[in-house]
Parts: sequence; C-alpha cells; structure tokens
Amino acid sequence: MTSGLLATSKAVRHSERKSAVSAHDSRAAWLFISPWLIGFAIFTAWPLIYSGYLSLTDYDVINAPNFVGLDNYRQLAADPKIAQSLGNTLYYTVIQVPLHVLVALGLALLLQRAGRASGFFRTAFFLPKMTPPVAIGIMLLLLFNGQSGVINGVLGWFGFQGPSWTTDPNWVKPGLILMSLWTVGSSVIIVLAALREVPDHLHDAAKIDGANSWQRLVRITIPMIGGTLFFLLIVNTIASFQTFTEAYTAYFGSGNTTYSNDAALFYAIYLFQQGFEYLHMGYASAMAWVLFAIIMAVTVVQLVLSKKFVFYLGGHR
Repeated sequence: MTSGLLATSKAVRHSERKSAVSAHDSRAAWLFISPWLIGFAIFTAWPLIYSGYLSLTDYDVINAPNFVGLDNYRQLAADPKIAQSLGNTLYYTVIQVPLHVLVALGLALLLQRAGRASGFFRTAFFLPKMTPPVAIGIMLLLLFNGQSGVINGVLGWFGFQGPSWTTDPNWVKPGLILMSLWTVGSSVIIVLAALREVPDHLHDAAKIDGANSWQRLVRITIPMIGGTLFFLLIVNTIASFQTFTEAYTAYFGSGNTTYSNDAALFYAIYLFQQGFEYLHMGYASAMAWVLFAIIMAVTVVQLVLSKKFVFYLGGHR
C-alpha cells in the first residue's frame, strides 16, 4: 500500500516537472519567434487586411477612402486593359515556367557530369542570379536591340535575320522570356542537389536490364526528382504571375514613347500604374485581390494534379 502511494507520488511529481519544463520550452519558443510574428502582423497581415478594405473604396492616397462596395470589381470586368494585361501575363507564364524548369534540368544534368569542375560551374551559373532586376531590364535592351543587339549579331553570323525583339509586339514577350533565363542558376543548384540524391543502384539495375540513357532519365531520374521539379513549377508560376521589374525597366521606365509597349503590359505593371501613377489605390487593391485569387486557384490545381503525377520517396503521391 505504502509503496503504491510512493510510486503514485513520484509519478505525479515527475509529471509536474515535465509539464513545467514543457511550459518553459513553449515560452522560450514563443519568445524566439515573436520578432517574426510581430513583423508578420505589422508588415504582412495588416496590409493584407487593409488592402481588402481599400478594394471596396475609392481611394486616391490624398483624400480619405470613400466606400463604394463592389464598384471596383465591376470596373475590372469592363476594363479592356485588364484582359490585355492578363493575357500577356498568361502567355508569359505558360511558356516561361516550363522552359525555365527544362533549362534548369538540362544544365543540372550537365553539371552532374562535370566532375571536379562542377564547383566552378555552379558558381558561374548562380552568379547571374545576383544581378539586380533593373540591370536585367537594361541588359535586355542592349542584348535584344533589333539593329545593334548582341543576339541579332550572333544570329547574323549564321546567316539568320534577327527579329525586332524590342519593337515588334510579336517578339516583345519572347525576348522577355529568353531574358528571364539569365537567372535560372538558382534552380539549377536546386535540381543538382536533387539529382545527387537519386540512388545509384537504380541506374545500375536499369543498365543491367538494357535501359539506355534516355530511358533511365525518363523512367528513373525524372520521377525520383519529381518533387523538386514540382516545387520549381509552383514557385516559378507564382513569380511569373507577378513579373514586373525587368519588363517595367525595359519598356515603361525608360520613357520611350516611340512605339506601343502594350505587348509588355503585364498585370503587375498595370496594377502599379493604377496605384502609384494614377493614384487609383482602391482600384489597384481590387486588382491585387483578383491576382491573389488567380494565383491561389492555379496553385490549388497544380497541387491536385501533383497527387497523380508527382512521385515522392516512400511511395506517396
């Protein structure tokens, strides 16, 4: 009887000490993450909520917001520039994102074979990522100039007449897409890390079974790094829907008015114009929420499709 009471007492004391330690650890954890929580609340959560309110108002920054309900959203549906800018953005996204992932995969496969030189090439591929986006926009005008650009000069060496990348509306977006590959280096490093995690014995077994390099790539390598490729697909899709700086610098920030730059009018650029050039902040807030809804919908669709097409280690899809 006595021994049972002692055991129960020890168990209670142990439980109390464990609870005290757990509470102490919890307080310490909240203390350490509190700077981030405060920053998130002030600089992310509150602006997000307030922009939702502004989307229901007529606000020009100078005067107090005037509540107008859903008028801004109705105006969005009737604004031809919205359809044009969304079309440009979708065109850019549909081509740029798969191309970005394919180029990153191809360069990573080459780096995997580089041996001791891979360190140098990893650095060389990643360095362009450090280039400021504004500089990339300026480089686009220099490299893709129809008369004296480097790209057309190189094409001329092989007997091809290069297009007017920066003035022909049909070639403005392809030029921006090609220029976006300048910063593919970070994706290359991510894919390379994933490739090095693919078990060698799978390739060895495939070789014994007579599989060639292409079959091993399609049947083993790509499925095994499917999670990484899907991550790049998600991240780059979100980024491409918000593309702004390079196109704005090249086609809107230079003050060039000798030709129409509607072909480079992406949704984020039109949003910026409405909010900060025309001071239609309520309308711009409504545009921002529409963009958020589009990105969210596309991401959800990608997540649903990933369950069928993306393989993860452990056999889970």
